[in-house]
Amino acid sequence: MNLRTKFTPIAATLLLSLGMTTAAQAEISAKNLSVSGFIDMSYLSIDVDGLGSSHDSGIDQVELNFGYDFGNKLTATVDVEYQNNAEGVDVEQAFISYAISDNLSIKAGRFLSYSGWEAEEPTGLFQYSGTGYAQYFYGYYQQGISALYSGDKFAVAVSVVNDLAGPQSTDSEHPGIETMVAFMPTESLTFKGFYSVDGDTKMLNTWASYSADSLTLAAEYNSSEDTAFAGSEADGYLLMANYAFSSFGLTLRYHDYQVEDAAGVSFEDASGFTISPSFSVNDNLLMVFEYRMDEVNGVDVDYLAVEALITF
Repeated sequence: MNLRTKFTPIAATLLLSLGMTTAAQAEISAKNLSVSGFIDMSYLSIDVDGLGSSHDSGIDQVELNFGYDFGNKLTATVDVEYQNNAEGVDVEQAFISYAISDNLSIKAGRFLSYSGWEAEEPTGLFQYSGTGYAQYFYGYYQQGISALYSGDKFAVAVSVVNDLAGPQSTDSEHPGIETMVAFMPTESLTFKGFYSVDGDTKMLNTWASYSADSLTLAAEYNSSEDTAFAGSEADGYLLMANYAFSSFGLTLRYHDYQVEDAAGVSFEDASGFTISPSFSVNDNLLMVFEYRMDEVNGVDVDYLAVEALITF
């Protein structure tokens, strides 16, 4: 899942272009270039019943997001990241987008799958951790082309990619297809469904959310075939509630999933309950605390985490 391309040659070219000395070029860059990002650091304690505990701390991830508006409805996006558990700096996303109309747009390059309730980045999560089942039910970073049509109360998208979860894949002989249908009957309610196919691999991801004032509720159901290995079947779900009041927030989540082999024997059976309070120190610094109790293949695992997330 976490295959990435080394960034070094592209970084040199990008930094060179940003460092142009001509005044006119610098003015154009400043006008059309946007830069954002985050720094994510944490302390994590994991206690496995009967096997002891481990403790880790440090920088988890640093990301810079560059956007450039060429005008004439054409934009480019490049996301550069550093992860402490990987070597070097990587290009996470790199794609161009063209707005055919106010409702229809097309993008091409490397981009993140639309699927899944839980975001890939920490800035999109309501708590510190993801469930851990995304590898079986969500698409990942992909190379290909995608079209999105958005209306006032509905949206549809189709992506044709080299691999549903292969950001380095260049083989387009047998592409994967990801489809999305979304309904937004009111400002508070959202329903989304995704069906993805890549050879024998099939994934169904559905979720619904309700968000009004300080309350957010979400439910997700997933099923898949051949995502763990040939002949495997998986299903899983989550329930989540978040309430934000002033600078404080509280998230409760329950998740459950199971992966079986071709004979119906359980390969991975896991469930967990998460409680995660958070505190917004200011507009740029969010502190997230998490206690999580999992049962994985009959073994109890407890997690305790403290996260500092700086956005800019």
